Amino acid sequence: MGSILYIIAIILVIGWLFGFFVYSLGALIHVLLVIAVIAILLAIIRGAA
Repeated sequence: MGSILYIIAIILVIGWLFGFFVYSLGALIHVLLVIAVIAILLAIIRGAA
């Protein structure tokens, strides 16, 4: 389950970077970044526990 969270987080970060530098869609891009950070934090917390 942890590897799935990492994959999702990586995809979201790549999507955020792509959107930020190419399209600048504003709030949607920042929502993707926040979701990616939350997914990474959940994976770290679950891995440590």
